[in-house]
Amino acid sequence: MENFLTGKKHIHFIGIGGSGMYPLAQILHSKGYYLTGSDNNETATLQAVRDMGIPVTLGQRAENIEGADCIVFSAAIMEDNPELIAARQAAKNGVYLAERAELLGLVTEQFSKAFCVSGTHGKTTVSSMLTQIMLAADIDASAVIGGKLRAIGGSGRAGNSEYMVCEACEFKDTFLRLFPNISVILNIDGDHMDYFKTMDNLKASFTKFCDLTTDIIVYNGDDQNTVEALKNSASKARAVSFGKSGANDFYAENVRQLLDFWWNFSLMNDGAELCEINVHVPGIHNVYNAVAAAAAAYSAGIPIAAIQKGLEEFTGAMRRFERLAEIDGVTFVDDYGHHPAEIAATLKTAKEMSFRRVVVVHQPFTYSRTATLMDEFAKALSIADKVVLTEIMGSREKNTYGVSSADLAAKIDGCVWFSTFEETAAHVVENAQSGDLVITTGCGDVYKVADMMIKMMRSKQT
Repeated sequence: MENFLTGKKHIHFIGIGGSGMYPLAQILHSKGYYLTGSDNNETATLQAVRDMGIPVTLGQRAENIEGADCIVFSAAIMEDNPELIAARQAAKNGVYLAERAELLGLVTEQFSKAFCVSGTHGKTTVSSMLTQIMLAADIDASAVIGGKLRAIGGSGRAGNSEYMVCEACEFKDTFLRLFPNISVILNIDGDHMDYFKTMDNLKASFTKFCDLTTDIIVYNGDDQNTVEALKNSASKARAVSFGKSGANDFYAENVRQLLDFWWNFSLMNDGAELCEINVHVPGIHNVYNAVAAAAAAYSAGIPIAAIQKGLEEFTGAMRRFERLAEIDGVTFVDDYGHHPAEIAATLKTAKEMSFRRVVVVHQPFTYSRTATLMDEFAKALSIADKVVLTEIMGSREKNTYGVSSADLAAKIDGCVWFSTFEETAAHVVENAQSGDLVITTGCGDVYKVADMMIKMMRSKQT
């Protein structure tokens, strides 16, 4: 490692259990750095950090940073966090304070084949698919994924090759800190508008992301916002398009749904069939996620046999339409979707399946997004047969908007909401019927509701 890590002996992570922080800790730990960390919530990821031999403190206090000569924090850490306050003071005395995106950028710079996957929707799935493809190709790749992939046992992997896969998130322009050799732009949709303000500003940031790319830009040729962002780029990288139509360089033909969780299609490149692929994740959108991953891998020289094998072995990232259990005829699925377009895609997929009813349990995430996209959320959630809401998870925000889940519930026919997870789970279990599909959605901790419901259902059996 070079730059600000040169000579550093002790690196402390504020919020080391976060899905974006954990993989970076893995990579730095593998390179011999002494790490410590802290977090506020006990999770399986936090235990995995401990299992690597990294000391972790539960609860964030100023004294936790003592002895560190570099401190890492993420954009999710609020300004009144006691460790961040202490770190800012320590920075005046020579301690280096690094935002997670800055560290991730430094890490990507160390690889000559860094695949950086961007876009409003689908980043985790496509990053996971690419990682699975590299495993199938026997490439010892590093990975930084926003969700958990069973094949690597978590959200990250420390490899020993020139290959790396990482998500490139546009939130607060963090992806502009990266050094992509191969970039993927899946789509550009209105999100994080509290920061970007206008769609033109958002597209301009993606244009800058294109400008950073050195080798190949793989882009959605059917998404007008993406096409415009690329058109305004001065990048000399080779542009490769993917999409639904044959006008793109890579596309799918003969698309068939064989079972609820099984799609089959022919992967096409410039009019020629490369191979036939079976995708064992639900929804037509995942067919095109697979096409995007295949386009990036093939364009970078990965053999088509490995691409086919990797995609067929991929059964989904955790929390991406993840099947959890089937109890007394009720199927439980958990999904990370937290934007109206993502929720709509998930629920449309669910409605096309063979279930009697689709029940969605949604946890709104951040007050700004809920207030700004209230009508869009109501429309998307209304695709389900029954909607149950938890209270909003504010995360990094304070509720200056005066918004609550009751406001959203009022816009959805028959919707109910509860202030606690226990009440939410009890209501769904009490009303669940054989043949139902129950989906928890949200990027916060709504998965805990799924766990509660499953335990309640199993206890009813005894």
